[in-house]
Order: sequence, then structure tokens, then C-alpha cells
Amino acid sequence: MKKVLIATTNPGKIREFQDLLTNRDLELITPRDLKIEIEVVEDGSTYAQNAARKALAYAAESGLITLADDSGLEVEVLDGAPGIHSARFSSLPGATDADRRAALLQALEGKPAPWKARFHATIAIAFPDGRLVFAEGECDGEIIAMERGSNGFGYDPIFFIPEMNKTMAELSREEKNQISHRARAAKSAMAWL
Repeated sequence: MKKVLIATTNPGKIREFQDLLTNRDLELITPRDLKIEIEVVEDGSTYAQNAARKALAYAAESGLITLADDSGLEVEVLDGAPGIHSARFSSLPGATDADRRAALLQALEGKPAPWKARFHATIAIAFPDGRLVFAEGECDGEIIAMERGSNGFGYDPIFFIPEMNKTMAELSREEKNQISHRARAAKSAMAWL
């Protein structure tokens, strides 16, 4: 069985990857399982740079095939913001997901709706032999002002998917794992794993 380290401490991402990367030949390991505590500065200018930094750092620390992702929400009327800064969009110290959603909605005040948006994910896989490969996925939708649903995390409660008539947070795990940006990137990544 091949061990693959999922280079994140975000419980929501860990749960999603555990659902998405189900394969009898893979054993998914988390940094917590290996007692790895490293801080990787995500100061790249692209999703791929940030994902690669995490994958390479955790691979060097663990010696395992390592998968890392960087993802973000891109809002058309904000010229693609928050983008790679999605996790740091609120200026509040120790900001929560709710703080980031509030900051986004405040930035959208006065802008013409609908607020078209997309989630983007880039996965980097670092191999012990030094190879680095990438997979990407996107999910289109729009931002709505009223939070709906209790599933998911991050911007999911305000990310509406018109063809499903639901927010990302209203989808079941099974539904989300069919259409999300991370699901689409993980499906591509499985070819390398």
C-alpha cells in the first residue's frame, strides 16, 4: 500500500481529501499522524507556487509522496479577488471563515449583481525522487449575500451554484465531491498516484 501525506492541517480539507482519494492502494497520512509541525509561508504569486512550496516542504520532512493544494475564490467583479489571498482576506487578527465571508460581502457592497465567481484548486504532488506534478480544477457559481447551508467550510455558505439551486454548503458530501474544484483537481491527481 502506497503512503501519501496530505500536507494540510485544515480539518475540512483533510476530510475532503479522505473522501476524494479513496483507493485500496493508498494509505492517506496527515501531518498530525507523523507529528510533523512545520509552517510553510504561502507567499507565492500563483496557486501552483503555493501548493508546490507546501508539497516540497512536507515531502522533505516526511520522505513520503506528498499532496498539497492551494485554492481560492475568484470573484469577477473584484477582478479575481480574493484569489490566492482567500484564506487571508479579512484584516482581523485570527480571522475566522465567517470573518472572511463578511469581508468579502463588504467588498461587494455597491457592485452590480449577480456576482459571478469561481472556486479554483491547484494540487501539487511531490515525489521522493524530486518530481513535482500538478492538477487543477474549477467550479463556477456566484456569490450571494445570504448564507445558506451548514456543510463545507470557508466561502461555501455564500457560493451559489445556479444549476443545482444550492450553495456549496447546502450540498451533501457526495454531491460536493462530484462537482467541487478540489474534487475535479483530485480526480486528475489520482492518475499520478
